[in-house]
Amino acid sequence: MMALETSVLGLTLAYVLLSVLLLVAMIWLPIRRLFKIAAILAASVFYVVVFFATQGLLGWSAPVAVPDRFQVLWTRVIEPNPSRREPGAVHLWLEELDDSNLPSGVPRAYLLPYSTELARRVSAAQAEIEQGHPQGGRAQAFGSPSHQPIGTGPVDTTAPPGGDPSGGGLLDPAFLGGQSKSVDLVPLPKPVLPPKDIP
Repeated sequence: MMALETSVLGLTLAYVLLSVLLLVAMIWLPIRRLFKIAAILAASVFYVVVFFATQGLLGWSAPVAVPDRFQVLWTRVIEPNPSRREPGAVHLWLEELDDSNLPSGVPRAYLLPYSTELARRVSAAQAEIEQGHPQGGRAQAFGSPSHQPIGTGPVDTTAPPGGDPSGGGLLDPAFLGGQSKSVDLVPLPKPVLPPKDIP
């Protein structure tokens, strides 16, 4: 949480710096002093507005690529609603795993584009989680073999992000964000522990 707060503060300070530079440049423009004062006051108000508006973004699912390997902590599938022109979405709360299948990051919420197949697999994984069977997964480029245990077999890192060919191609926001509809979900593998020294 502290890292997120620092990011929000950094974003606000970047906005302040940009505004200050623009206001300094505006001082030398041949416009009425009243407009200059109004611009300085408006920019100052927006410093505060930007800070508090950005706070409201914390906790939202991020439309970015999921980690290469992860544990699924919780899920939520939102079905499409054509009458409201809502395309649907899949929300995943994930924790990244290291090479030993141990948690190595802070849990984050991810937003994936809806597809019927992804929704089916995510709902099945959620049912397993609710029965006490932890679930893991990996980011999977389109065309990779499905249901392969985490950490086995090569993953094509040169394949484009976007995954499902039903997407909108290079101009698809999901493609640009690195999202993939072909996330593979499997039972969480056991951690790989270092060998014990035999006395």
